[in-house]
Amino acid sequence: MDLNGLHATVIPLTGWAADRFGTKRLYMTSIILFLAGSALSGAAWSMPSLILFRIIQGLGGGMIMPAGMIILNHAAGPRRIGRLMGIIGVPMLLAPICGPVLGGWLVDNVSWRWIFFVNLPVGAIALAAAWKVFERDEPGPHRRLDLTGLLLLSPGLAIFVFGLARIAAAGNFSSTSGDACAIAGLLLTAAFLFHAARHHDPLIDVRLFTGRTVGASALTTFLFASAFFGISLLLPLYFQLVRGETAFGAGLLQAAQGLGAMISMPLAARLTDRIGAGKVVLAGLACIAVGTLFLSRIESTTPFVIIEPMLFLLGLGMGATMMPAMSAAMRTLQRHQVARATSGLNVVQRVGGSIGTTLLAVVLTHQMSRVAPLPAGPAVTDALQQTRLSDLSHAFGNTFLWAFLITLLAVCAALFLPRTNSAPAHRTAPSRPASE
Repeated sequence: MDLNGLHATVIPLTGWAADRFGTKRLYMTSIILFLAGSALSGAAWSMPSLILFRIIQGLGGGMIMPAGMIILNHAAGPRRIGRLMGIIGVPMLLAPICGPVLGGWLVDNVSWRWIFFVNLPVGAIALAAAWKVFERDEPGPHRRLDLTGLLLLSPGLAIFVFGLARIAAAGNFSSTSGDACAIAGLLLTAAFLFHAARHHDPLIDVRLFTGRTVGASALTTFLFASAFFGISLLLPLYFQLVRGETAFGAGLLQAAQGLGAMISMPLAARLTDRIGAGKVVLAGLACIAVGTLFLSRIESTTPFVIIEPMLFLLGLGMGATMMPAMSAAMRTLQRHQVARATSGLNVVQRVGGSIGTTLLAVVLTHQMSRVAPLPAGPAVTDALQQTRLSDLSHAFGNTFLWAFLITLLAVCAALFLPRTNSAPAHRTAPSRPASE
């Protein structure tokens, strides 16, 4: 069950809830909901019960990341936000890469239930740490919930993401239900934008995104997420369908990408605070562009000793792109704007990832429809098999080329990001220890 729709539903509510109840309470409540949903999902006795418990898990999981980002932004101040955003960005990039490895091992060697139970000890540690470390924050000035905006945006995003998932599963745009849901979701989202632009206290203040830095950050994040999640879909399929790897083996082969992201992200975070996000993001996107351009020329016989360094380069670029781009927007905001802007940026990232996954899934399906199937029986020869694998690799290569083009669009958006490390005068960063 895909929880993107559920996450998209609750993320817009996060900004208002953080202002209304306080970020520490919201963060801990999100973890509790996620843990409860995980425990119940692992103990599910039927498919309907599993779906219900996954909904509970998704409601909590959708708020954890934006709530955590709000807390860190308030604690760090504008001059150190890049460094901290780099830290919290590590799991966001590694999850799509490492998740299939751990999940495949648990399913094959333990039980599918442990996909959920493994969350419990980690979540318990996070809950205890949040209780002990985070200072209690008082709720902000009381603001009425923008109920009209909530009824427009949350269902709109959920329906839109659900429609994209149906389109991706069908592999084309002929899915009546998928197309209808996607269009209906877009109409509801457009209605929210019209409403928010005129409301004095909207659920998400879309007027913040009309500024150059915040707007460029949102567009760069959207396009990056489209390319990143699309590539995360294509790579394991290539390793399994073309190279004959198992799901576990395909996950291991992507470890180089995760290693690259782990190395570059802390370095990119520090550089963002020193030289500005624009330079760092452009360097990261250049690495992604080179990596995806190489993948667009991949063959069924390309040696792994060549593929793995390119995946490492791809990871380096990904680690230097997403969080620096988002931190650029955070540096320009006043404290009371952070919560709702964070919700907006997370929505942009979620929707961008869903659109990118759907687009590349449709392109890949169209490309693979041109590959002739193997004949049945003993007529299959090694030459025929190699020809088919070569055709499949070309289908993947042509699809990776779309990811390359999306990356180039992200480069155009990133050109408008600031290339200096100056912080806004209206926010004061916390004082640094003398050791720094």
